[in-house]
Amino acid sequence: MENEVKLTAKDFSSDQEVKWCPGCGDYSILKQMQSVVPELGIERENIVFISGIGCSSRFPYYMNTYGMHSIHGRAPAIASGLKATNPDLSIWVITGDGDGLSIGGNHLIHLLRRNVDLNVLLFNNQIYGLTKGQYSPTSEEGKRTKSSPLGSLDHPFNPLALALGADATFVARSIDRDPKHLRDILAKSHLHKGTSFIEVYQNCNVFNDGTFLNFSDKKLKDQHIIHLEEGQPLIFNQGKQGIRLNGLKPEVVSLEEGFSANELWIHDSSDATKAYILSRFFDDTMPRPFGIFYQEDRSSYEEQMIAQLERAKEHMGEGDLDDLLRGSRSWTVD
Repeated sequence: MENEVKLTAKDFSSDQEVKWCPGCGDYSILKQMQSVVPELGIERENIVFISGIGCSSRFPYYMNTYGMHSIHGRAPAIASGLKATNPDLSIWVITGDGDGLSIGGNHLIHLLRRNVDLNVLLFNNQIYGLTKGQYSPTSEEGKRTKSSPLGSLDHPFNPLALALGADATFVARSIDRDPKHLRDILAKSHLHKGTSFIEVYQNCNVFNDGTFLNFSDKKLKDQHIIHLEEGQPLIFNQGKQGIRLNGLKPEVVSLEEGFSANELWIHDSSDATKAYILSRFFDDTMPRPFGIFYQEDRSSYEEQMIAQLERAKEHMGEGDLDDLLRGSRSWTVD
């Protein structure tokens, strides 16, 4: 529904005091969301933010829409139920690397495979910030924290590889320090029919400051970031380097030493195999991709559910709750 009165970012800012640590990356994500939602053409009463537990999960308090600060890891389940009962709502799930990938991991993967039409923003700061700095499911091996003083032994989750493995239909990555890019990804996720999964790199300046410095520092990011643009070659480092595929093996090549853009990997977000390869660009040997890794059109869960209910009504009629409770069989006991 188009707004009769043009809404602004201020209209989506609640009267609640924002209680994040000064300098937290969450402020930027909140600001970009408040800037994007007025452009979606949706009334505030038809937008809902649902979160679990964690620093990121205070988000619904600060959006002047409907929302729920729910329980640890269960935001996907609550959001799924809401979407099933009111499919017209625009629903955003706000979670973190701890809330979404630890206690909520099982709920998240089943939300993705069911393809419920809603949006998931996973704030990834690679640490437990709310509980004061323990290592999280995305912390690197050897991470020294209060809960791992000798270094974490756990191998970290790769959130995008996890989402692709669960057959998510929209998988993307952005970062708190690139407002324009983040706004673009948020807007495109809204347009997608099905579950949109966005990993947002978010700096925790108190307990894990600088963990994404290579991707945010002006002097470093050109060498370490590759922006995924549909139908365009994978080029980075101010046009000096690119990625080509040798079979299914990606290789970094120099465009200043004989290689041309025609030889490079052309990004195609409909190719699940290449999307998975991109999700494995996860160490210092390759630039880190940002943008839409994968997207496909697939019927959403609630569409299939509504169609199934309509078929049942056509075949069996509207039904009666009392008849259902009594059942179709009865016994007489002497």
